[in-house]
Amino acid sequence: MSYFAAAVARRATGWTAAEVDLGGAADIDEVADRLRDVDQDAEVSLLFVESDDVYLAIMRLDEGEDLRIFGSDSAFAEESRLGALLVGDLKAPALEIDDIVEPVGGVTVGTADDNDDDEPAADPDADPVGDADLLADLGISVHRLLALCAREGMLPADVMAEVCQVIGCGNEVEELREA
Repeated sequence: MSYFAAAVARRATGWTAAEVDLGGAADIDEVADRLRDVDQDAEVSLLFVESDDVYLAIMRLDEGEDLRIFGSDSAFAEESRLGALLVGDLKAPALEIDDIVEPVGGVTVGTADDNDDDEPAADPDADPVGDADLLADLGISVHRLLALCAREGMLPADVMAEVCQVIGCGNEVEELREA
């Protein structure tokens, strides 16, 4: 299973980005340590892990503490050792994907009851887990994050790019991806 792991860290001076190697990580605490190592003094550190163009996991540390994790689909835990490591112990968020009515890129992703053919369908198999509220204070609401992850045809890289643009580190992550 191939993956791309990008860490972004925010200080008062702005965001920095670095690729993170998760190979050989024994547990979630070791992954958190690797995120901390990107910038020990960061106010906020985020780790985005895309796996096989199917799954996305997001980790957050505030001032190096209080680990919070979100996964786009619980199936990630069943598909790989990395998925089990990142999202294996997470529970479903309080809000269900079927409850979402949120504009995504100017288009509303609606509930399962909506029958408007102009709107992209939500992926019926998506089963997000963890703390879907972990980016709310950065401008990505629970609804928006879940809608992005549920939007059919939306790749993890697309979700990550949109999230990073909104929170202000899109250029740093794009440069990292192109390196």
